[in-house]
Amino acid sequence: MKTIKIDVLTLFPAMFSAVMSESMMWKARDLGLLDFQTHDIRNYAGNKHHKVDDAPYGGGGGMILKPDALVRAIDAVKAEDSAPVILLSPQGRPLTHEVASELAKQPRLILVCGHYEGVDERAIELAISDEISIGDYVLTGGELAALVLIDAVVRLIPGVLGAVGAQHRDSHADGTLEGPHYTRPAEFCGLGVPDVLTSGHHAEVDRWRRQQALKRTWERRPDLLEKATLSDDDRAYLAQLEDAPGD
Repeated sequence: MKTIKIDVLTLFPAMFSAVMSESMMWKARDLGLLDFQTHDIRNYAGNKHHKVDDAPYGGGGGMILKPDALVRAIDAVKAEDSAPVILLSPQGRPLTHEVASELAKQPRLILVCGHYEGVDERAIELAISDEISIGDYVLTGGELAALVLIDAVVRLIPGVLGAVGAQHRDSHADGTLEGPHYTRPAEFCGLGVPDVLTSGHHAEVDRWRRQQALKRTWERRPDLLEKATLSDDDRAYLAQLEDAPGD
């Protein structure tokens, strides 16, 4: 059984309480697949007021997270471990399914949530081994980004999701988006379920699902198809879509 340990360094540990106690995150912890802990950076401030930020040299708006408090916190949590120390940052490499899969193979991750205007660059040089961004936008702090990364990673651990291999059928798992899904009732507001899904012909159902995934990717994210793993049948179907009248 694979267990991953995730430590989060943050100024706002309470932000993690609700999310990490619900749904799949709770299940992963309950099954012993996830060992999760938060650490308050203020506890390593080294001053009686627990001050961890200061004005930037050179002027400008905002406050900067001080390097001494942050490096002390990282050193204390990391100890002699060789775990990657990841800063959630809009300047980091993009979080993708491939990156989540890479991180899910690690026995331990240490996540650092920046806040205020940013983090002193010296702390990054001394103690950060990786920077990851969840998108081309800026958040108030790294806590929400850390929760996104944790969810993306933990759900890839075998045993967390209910269905065996479910994570391999997700959007982006093989470079394509998932196709449409249907459940009961068989008719809703005049809309029915595709006949193939009630046919009982498993091979045809698999074929339909694959084609729907390809079609949705072709329509919405054609850029993904450039790197997707495609069979000869996949390429033939995509060629039909390209040649279809009106497209």
